[in-house]
Amino acid sequence: MKSIFSLISSVIIVLSASVFAFANDYKVGDLVIEHAHIPATVFSAPVAAGYLKIKNTGTEADRLISVSADFSAKQQLHTMTMVEGVMRMRPLKDGIEIPAGGEVALQKGGDHLMFMKLSEQMQAGELREVTLVFEKAGEVKIGMSVLDPANLEDNSSDDHSNHSGHTN
Repeated sequence: MKSIFSLISSVIIVLSASVFAFANDYKVGDLVIEHAHIPATVFSAPVAAGYLKIKNTGTEADRLISVSADFSAKQQLHTMTMVEGVMRMRPLKDGIEIPAGGEVALQKGGDHLMFMKLSEQMQAGELREVTLVFEKAGEVKIGMSVLDPANLEDNSSDDHSNHSGHTN
């Protein structure tokens, strides 16, 4: 009976650990990175976007200054803005500030990670490694879940899968 209890306890611990592994929460310095994901791309899409939330638990602002990934030839931090009724996208050369005690959401229709010249398509169920570099906290490798766009809460605004007009 004691060995069965030990076995069940071990299984529960392993399953709990795997749930946390898929939670996509990472910590570097005073920063907590949550909900990192990339919508799956359609066949031959040249680009993909990445979304996540960054919380700053510290007393000083930090700045996301770059992103890199081995599945695309070029990566940038991007923003989207509405100009005269047209949605425009442009790189953020100065990065993205994460205020002290605050948080920033990289999301559809706003600031986001941009992966251009994909070497392969992003398929739902995958976990892709991406490196984020922060001005103060330094570098952190994170896993970004590739999700089916049909299952995302807001699928309305910036579908990058067919977009080819990015700044190269």
